[in-house]
Amino acid sequence: MANHKDALKRIRQNTKRRARNRHYRTMMRTQIKRLRVAIEGGDTAAAEAQLSSAVSMIQRVGAKGIIHRRQVARRVSRLTHAVKAMSAQPAES
Repeated sequence: MANHKDALKRIRQNTKRRARNRHYRTMMRTQIKRLRVAIEGGDTAAAEAQLSSAVSMIQRVGAKGIIHRRQVARRVSRLTHAVKAMSAQPAES
C-alpha cells in the first residue's frame, strides 16, 4: 500500500479510470455482438442499422484513447466488410 498522499490519490484516480474504461469497452463489445448476431441471422436491414451504431461506439471508444486508433480502423473495416459481403451474397446466387 502506498504511503504518500500523491500515491494514494493516483491509486484512486486509476481505479476510477479503470472502471470507466471497462464500462466503455463492455458497451463496445456488446454492440459488436449485436451486429454479429444480425449478420449470422441474415437480416441485412438489421445488420446495416447495427453497423452504424457499432461503428459509432467503436470510434467513440477510440477517441477516448481506450483502444488504439489502428484497432479502431481494423474493427470497423472487418465489420463493414462482413456486412457488405452479406448483402452482396444473395445477388450472386
